[in-house]
Formats: sequence, structure tokens, C-alpha cells
Amino acid sequence: MENLKDHVTIYEVAKAANVSLATVSRVINNSGTVRPDTKEKVLRVIKELGYKPSGLAQALATNKSTSIGVIIPSANYVYISNMLNGVTEVCRDKGFTLNLYTTSHSREDALSSLERVIKSRVDGVIVFDDELDAPDLEFLNNYSVPVININNKICESKIGCIPFGYEHLIKKIIEDNFVRGDKKMTFVHVHNSGRLLSRIENQFIKVHKENDREYNIVNCDDSYHRTYQDFIERFKKDRKGYFIAYRDSIAAAIINAATDSGLTVPDDIEVLSIIGTKYSSIIRPSISNLYIDFQEVGKCSMYMLIDLINDRLTEKEYKFESVYIKKYSTKY
Repeated sequence: MENLKDHVTIYEVAKAANVSLATVSRVINNSGTVRPDTKEKVLRVIKELGYKPSGLAQALATNKSTSIGVIIPSANYVYISNMLNGVTEVCRDKGFTLNLYTTSHSREDALSSLERVIKSRVDGVIVFDDELDAPDLEFLNNYSVPVININNKICESKIGCIPFGYEHLIKKIIEDNFVRGDKKMTFVHVHNSGRLLSRIENQFIKVHKENDREYNIVNCDDSYHRTYQDFIERFKKDRKGYFIAYRDSIAAAIINAATDSGLTVPDDIEVLSIIGTKYSSIIRPSISNLYIDFQEVGKCSMYMLIDLINDRLTEKEYKFESVYIKKYSTKY
């Protein structure tokens, strides 16, 4: 029998062997009772077709859905897409399917996602959303749904967490600027940006107050074009400064507004991006940033969730520390 395709499914094996999906699954997993002649026939078809067992075969044997829910605020951000890539890679390797739920930075949407997750009867959930708190995750646990939450330090019997470490590093960068820098620092506050930016903003304010230093907070929308226009106007008066931006696109808007206003980066204007992505290196001048490998975050969250589902997760917290990547948008 010819192997006509690269990815043979369990359905094709069952059809070729003229048996049920459950019988193929029992043969693959060596579970249950299968007549010797039937088992031999199924094994022969598997070999001829070049079939490789998938999560579905395991699911049929264990009566599990092998599906994972992922709750995120949006898939439009590069760092969240990177995280999802990591989750997807492990899901594919381990035979899980993925159900995605987006909440659009809305508490109402987040609670609606919880209801949909429960109704879908997934085996576990990865939550990367600032709208959900400890009681919400415990609510999932009440329905026997294990949870790994990202960027939210909540750990319970069936809840693991992946917190991020940014505060210590941002403190060091600010204090280094006090010693070596010559510019007042400005924190660029983005509306509806969540807990992470709020924590860093609070640290920014705290460090300046502890050192009796002046600082600025400016508000902007989460939009490259509006931020660019706002800073074009700003740079008509303020011709010098150090700006801490949430993401690369906001940092790029500030840099481009500065250069289009006749200013030099980093001599007149310095810009730091909190969440660095591949765009930090693409933009000119390249953007100094605080970097966490979000694809690794996604992989780690998925491996932790699998262990949590199987009652094997001994360490329920795994922290990712950011690192400072010095490029050309800052002097030091």
C-alpha cells in the first residue's frame, strides 16, 4: 500500500484496517482488549501507511479532550504572538489542541471568556490577561480546570504562575541615568495597558521620589500614529529628554517624531522600550529595550500546565527576569 501523504491520520488507519477509531487507539496505546488477528492487521496498516500516533489516539484511549484554553487580551501585539507561538509549538508536539479566547482589555469580556472555557471542557487553561484576578482563577479551579497564569503571581493547589521581573532592572537603569545621564526622564503612560506597565510606572515614580529627582508622566493612546503626532507637537517646545515607552511601536513613534523634528537620538532624545521584540533591531536607530523571550514563556507555561494536569508540578512558580539590551536609542 502506497504512502500517499506525509501526515497520515488515525481516521485513515481505521478505514484501511476496517476497524473503529477506538480499536486503533487501543492498539497504539496497548490498552484494552483487542483480538490478536485484529491487532496484527492494525499494526500492519500502521507500518504500511507510515502513521505516527497523535494526541487524538491518546485522547481516545484516556477519554480526555486533550484541549487547552488560552485567554489573552489581544493577539495583535508581537510579544503576545510570540508567547502563543511557544504554546502552539508544545501543543503540536504533545498532541494538544488549542482554543483561543480574547478579552480586548475588558472585564466583561474576560468573565465571558471564563464561561466559554468552562463550557468547552478544556483540560487546562493558560491565562495572560490583566482583567482576571485570584477569585476568577479559583472559580475555574472549582470546575476542576488547572490554570497557569502569566504576569500575575497567583499560586494555589491547581494554579501555577509565571511572573515577570522588570522592577529591579528599571530601578538600576533610572539610577544609572541619575549618575551618568543629563536628561529628565519621562514615563509614557499608555491607556488600558494592564498590571505590568502599572508596576513599572509605580517603580519609576518611587525611584525618582527616593532620589528627590524631577520626572514627567505623559499620557498617550496605544497607537503609533497618534503618539507620533503628539510628540511632533511636544518636540516643538521640549527639545531634550529621556522617554520610557511601553512597547517598540510607541518607542518608534517617539524616535521618528524626534528625528523628523530635527533632533538627534540619543544626543537630544533617548528612548527605552520596556517590552522589546524583533522590531527593536529593525527600527533605526535600533531601540534599547528590556527583553524577555516570550516564546520561551509560552513553552514554559505549556509544560507547567501539562505537569499540573498530571499532578506532577512541584514548583508552581517560575519567574522570568528581564535583561537590558543596549542599542542605539540610549547613551548608556
